[in-house]
Formats: sequence, structure tokens, C-alpha cells
Amino acid sequence: MQVGKVSVLILLLLTLQSCFIQPGESKPLNNYHLSFTAKVIRILDGDTMEVLYQDHPIKIRLAHIDCPEKRGHQPFGAKAKQALSDLCFGQMVSVQGQKYDHYKRLIAVVINQNKQVVNQEMIKLGMAWHFKKYSSDPLYARLEIKARKNKVGLWQDSSAVAPWVWRGMRYSLAR
Repeated sequence: MQVGKVSVLILLLLTLQSCFIQPGESKPLNNYHLSFTAKVIRILDGDTMEVLYQDHPIKIRLAHIDCPEKRGHQPFGAKAKQALSDLCFGQMVSVQGQKYDHYKRLIAVVINQNKQVVNQEMIKLGMAWHFKKYSSDPLYARLEIKARKNKVGLWQDSSAVAPWVWRGMRYSLAR
């Protein structure tokens, strides 16, 4: 092999290696499109969980959806948390990470042991809104429309308040 080809090969290997950097105790995963399998060890609310990956806890925020707030006792907040727990707590799940949010949570799609896309199941159960501010995926929009039409979960309440509106109301009241 020529020296130039060896240098290119080494550079390629180093680049590939950097794509699979493992999480450290205090630093998040570096790859924005990282897929891995991990155990769900904690459910924080309807759209946030914690998984254990190679002995490191990682907070996951479910992509495409927004659930009623548990804090502030928004209607269906506790039920959304329970629904997420029923779908995946204690399971080994497949995590398809996309990016990190400003709270250092990995935004991800999660697939449970039953091969269900947890993010989509939360909408089907009427426990989440399609979070259109951050997702333009038409499947999530269709799932929400169907859940609304069938009055599933939170859609039984004709005056259900979207979580982003609820958070805004709480913030303005706190001032």
C-alpha cells in the first residue's frame, strides 16, 4: 500500500470510530443518529423516560409527541405516565436517537419488546398530541386525527388543553 492510501484508510477508520463513541459518566452520546438497545429503568412522565445503556443512565424524550404535564396536575398527565410505563417499563427497548434537546435529553423513537413504536402507541392510546412544532411526520398527524375522531383517552374531553398551552398558562400565572 502506498503512504497516501494508508493515511486515507487510517483517517476513515478514525472517523468511523468517532461515530461509535460510548457515553461517559458525565457526557452524552455524541452521535445524533445513534441506535442502541437499553433497559427502561424509569418513567418520568408520558413522554420522558430513563434507560440504562452500558451502565449509564440516559434520559430519553420521545420524538414527535407531547404528553399532558404530570407537574401541575394537567388532566391525563398521570394517565399518560402510566400508559408509557405499561408500554415499556423494565423492558429492553430499541432506541433510535436523533439529537439532544436543551435539557440534554436524547430525542428518540423507542421500540418496545412487542415491536411497537412507543411514540406512535402513545398517540393511538389518546395519551399524546402530535408535537407539530418539532415534527412534520404525517403518520403522527393521522394517528392523532384518528384518536380524536374515536374519542380515545384524553380526546374524551372536548376541551383538552395541549401541553404547550398548559405550560404557557402556568408560566404566565407564575409571574
